[in-house]
Amino acid sequence: MPRPTTRVLALLELLQTHARLSGAELAARLQVDRRTVRRYVTVLEELGIPLTAERGRAGAYMLVAGFKLPPMMFTDQEAMALALGLLASRGLGLAEAAPAVESAQAKLARVLPPSIARRVRALSESVRLDLSRPVAPRDNQALAALAAAAQTRSRVHLRYASREGVESERDFDAFGLAYLAGCWYAVGMCHLRGGVRTFRLDRVLAVEQREARFVRPASFDVLEYLKRSFASLPRAHSVEVLLHTDLERARREVYAAFGLLEWHERGVLLRSQADDLGWFAQELSRLPFPFEILRPAGLRRALAANARRLLRLAAGNLSRHRA
Repeated sequence: MPRPTTRVLALLELLQTHARLSGAELAARLQVDRRTVRRYVTVLEELGIPLTAERGRAGAYMLVAGFKLPPMMFTDQEAMALALGLLASRGLGLAEAAPAVESAQAKLARVLPPSIARRVRALSESVRLDLSRPVAPRDNQALAALAAAAQTRSRVHLRYASREGVESERDFDAFGLAYLAGCWYAVGMCHLRGGVRTFRLDRVLAVEQREARFVRPASFDVLEYLKRSFASLPRAHSVEVLLHTDLERARREVYAAFGLLEWHERGVLLRSQADDLGWFAQELSRLPFPFEILRPAGLRRALAANARRLLRLAAGNLSRHRA
């Protein structure tokens, strides 16, 4: 049993199985020293497991009479969903996530029947998820503090660093948090600027609780607000493209930060902003359905230039293979 988390769980299992075990017996069974056993007992107590310990060298450890962990029962589908969720959490840019995921996976493995445990282990060892090269928060404390503040509608004092490294402070009402395009964001009322603002969690330096409470706007959708904010950031060119498809398919194929999608009598209207029309034309060319560029005219020229480049590449490849 090489991992401390596994040994802590093994200690709990031994105490559930036996009425009492001495520190020396536990150390021998777990293949650790008695000081490590005391440390593992402390971990169990911090988790809320009620233990009693007899004094002296011959003293023993026991679970409080009547205590029993509630059983965990998972179907195959539930176990697979939990395993995939743990894998995904590694890719969400959560600081210090790996040890927590490892601990949770160890606990899950111990309560599953062998047949399901093998399938979950195979999933963990063979599946890899790439979630847009996430940018991790500085630590999990900012995420936890802001999530709790959003839930309890509690104002916080935020210390923040801009992209250029300039630090500032403000009181902040967190309406909610969201993960988009590889980063975690908090959205809410900034009392320094007097309006709704967005803050990247990897730039949050400190979060302090305030006594004041706030009222969250009804039906405020944090993720939708983020998408609209990203798509409407002022850039060199305003873009409108008519997509000849339905809204459901457009939402599947167009990623959130690319632009805003609206129903149109002839399809779906894509509104966006762009600094580089060449890049925007390349992204449009990836779409699997027809489209019509409404504006700007420069985007039509950029799309035509991209098409000519692709034709030259295709012709070059054909001629080389024929030769």
